[in-house]
Amino acid sequence: MTASYQDKGFATRAVRAGQKRTLEAEQSEPIFPTSSYVFDSAEQAAARFSGDEKGNVYSRFTNPTVRTFEQRLAALEGAECSVATSSGMSAILSTFMGLLAAGDHIVSSRSIFGTTRILFDKYLTKFGVDTNYVALTDIEDWQRAIKPNTKALFLETPSNPLNEIADLSALSALAKAHDCLLIVDNCFCTPALQQPLALGADIVVHSATKYIDGQGRCIGGAVVGDAQLVGEQVYGFLRTAGPTMSPFNAWTFLKGLETLELRMKAHSTAALQVAQWLEQQANVTQVFYAGLTSHPQHGLAKQQQSDFSGIVAFEVKGGKAAAWKVINATELLSITANLGDTKTTITHPATTTHTRLTDEERLESGITGGLLRLSVGLETVVDIQHDLQRGLDSL
Repeated sequence: MTASYQDKGFATRAVRAGQKRTLEAEQSEPIFPTSSYVFDSAEQAAARFSGDEKGNVYSRFTNPTVRTFEQRLAALEGAECSVATSSGMSAILSTFMGLLAAGDHIVSSRSIFGTTRILFDKYLTKFGVDTNYVALTDIEDWQRAIKPNTKALFLETPSNPLNEIADLSALSALAKAHDCLLIVDNCFCTPALQQPLALGADIVVHSATKYIDGQGRCIGGAVVGDAQLVGEQVYGFLRTAGPTMSPFNAWTFLKGLETLELRMKAHSTAALQVAQWLEQQANVTQVFYAGLTSHPQHGLAKQQQSDFSGIVAFEVKGGKAAAWKVINATELLSITANLGDTKTTITHPATTTHTRLTDEERLESGITGGLLRLSVGLETVVDIQHDLQRGLDSL
């Protein structure tokens, strides 16, 4: 964490941490769109490349704008360091390629983003890394799945899209007892609402594309943790393989971090109102939102999170045909698989975000034909409700 901001509040860190002004004395952080850097001498160039002297080398792995974003995000997560990547998926890939070896084993929640599961099952297996899947909320299921070669426990909490909540303290204790790393995808909450490292996680991954940006503008990701695991091993993979965040995207994400706390509170407030309203609708059979008292892990979510984020999933009567009818009848909502935007989005997970899973895998993950996912934006809540009402009335 940036030393001068360790004792400052979240909002102050979100606005100030990581910034180092140039000789131009700029108020807003600059963008450095350069591929390379000029050295004072051959000796300095050699020292930079060897790591004996800190400083910029090449923008594949050192860029001032990207570094500012990394340091600010680390400050918000309460971490020693952060490594920025080109996407959320490249953050997950960099984590496992940097930390695991052939013969290692992952235990993962089955309630994860569909593409993450494809990464594990189709690609990491090529390098001799196997994965078993368990129920996110069943600590005994996690315990049974751990093997002597298990090196990491991986999960999203809240989960995508059903808002299941993992007990991070219990999973941390389990991971430590078996000498495993606990790796948490904090995409839905961001550090504004949840800080997994403080609850015992070893590493946090982010899709900065989502709430960190907050306006659907750029693709990016990040890995956050300590100086050894993240600062050396994950960073070492990024330096070599190059899944690098662009300076422009890093600058955009810096602007997103400045308003992150305000936006996450507003998203959470609106999502709760929409979820409560959906519970009253005749054609809705179930609503999945941890902010509802009806949610089975509502109490746990209150302990781990300061609020409940903006993702609401709900089941409609009539399966896929009915779900598509609801989507197609809306006029205001954006039909897109992205989330975390100021604009409310609606998607059908079974045929978009989780479509590459098998029917059995989707069923295990609770992704049914009638399930819809909302990313509740910052529009007037009654307008969101009216548009959803138009969709539900079409049934």
